[in-house]
Amino acid sequence: MHIRSLLAAAAALALLAAPAFAADYLDGQVKSTDIGGKMVLTDANGMTLYIFDKDEPGVSNCYDDCAVKWPPLFADDAATAEGEFTLVDRTDGTKMWAYKGWPLYYWYEDTAPGDIKGDGVGGVWHLAVE
Repeated sequence: MHIRSLLAAAAALALLAAPAFAADYLDGQVKSTDIGGKMVLTDANGMTLYIFDKDEPGVSNCYDDCAVKWPPLFADDAATAEGEFTLVDRTDGTKMWAYKGWPLYYWYEDTAPGDIKGDGVGGVWHLAVE
């Protein structure tokens, strides 16, 4: 019985130590990841995704220098909407992913999975939370 208790405890600890993924979306291209107690959208590599207050649902307003610092989460030409993930047609002819209508971006200063350096930048950039 003692060995079973130890095995159960070890299994429970392993689950606590593992990264928490609530869900995978878009065939694993986007994940919901626990970062600091919030379920944040990331790409498949764990890089944080953000939304921009100056966008409108279904419309990206981040181009030129903005798009250099805040690269869009691009979608390929064959992509189709899936659940709460939709596509935004950008004025430059590209497509990007949106969550609940809000276009999704990366922050160029996030260099490692789980970085959230872009949260709050300029008071208009925020974590894309589930």
